[in-house]
Amino acid sequence: MLKFVLMVNKQGQTRLSSYYEWIPMQERCALEAEIIRKCLSRNETQCSFVEYRGYKVIYRRYASLFFIVGMKDNMNELGVLEFIHALVETLDKYFESVCELDIMFNLEKAHFILEEMVQNGCIFETNKANILKPIMLMEKASDDSVFSSKIGR
Repeated sequence: MLKFVLMVNKQGQTRLSSYYEWIPMQERCALEAEIIRKCLSRNETQCSFVEYRGYKVIYRRYASLFFIVGMKDNMNELGVLEFIHALVETLDKYFESVCELDIMFNLEKAHFILEEMVQNGCIFETNKANILKPIMLMEKASDDSVFSSKIGR
């Protein structure tokens, strides 16, 4: 089961975080800082799997963003690496070449996509079309309501 998902830039600033178990805020901040520092300090020739404070941490860098996933039990690390890749591909498809600014200015949509993929710490969906369908329907509904409110004036 996944315990957390982080998206972090090269400077170590967290752009998105999602936790699937309760951790006090002080401990969460310290944990994030330590894991981010550990992942960012590793070079490209080192393995993408790290054990830290009882967590198995799997990370992958895409352009200027690091995607970091923490888990505690016996999930397959390669499966989690594939999940990270599916997440990036889904974000890329939605934002048309995702970058850090897309995540920053559309944080609620990035969270929505992540929540469609992971529910209660379990990877639930990896099919891009199934993940993006609800968000496209929401956008269509909001566009229709904006259009109808303009006509009503």
